[in-house]
Amino acid sequence: MPLMILQIDFVDQRPWEGDRVEKLSGLAHIIAEAPGLIGKIWTENPDTKEAGGVYLFKDEASMNAYLDVHTARLKGFGIEQINVKTFQVNEPLTQITFPSLQLS
Repeated sequence: MPLMILQIDFVDQRPWEGDRVEKLSGLAHIIAEAPGLIGKIWTENPDTKEAGGVYLFKDEASMNAYLDVHTARLKGFGIEQINVKTFQVNEPLTQITFPSLQLS
């Protein structure tokens, strides 16, 4: 099974003031425990109030299970417009351009 990429972004109207690391570190620890998750890169653009992430999963089933849970979580935060894309990882080419990433 190929590794999978999940890309999520959304407009976050909640206050951007203060320390976002402190505010979101609890959520980061919860996300880190998601079954099948290899890692997440957190993305944000304060100018446009967009946030999200790029996730690497071991398989499609884990990615889909996480997507269901995280979409419900975001909607619980009052975020309605959630943009999602999924991709398979081309592991041979990725290993060339990202040799420090342990894919197998």
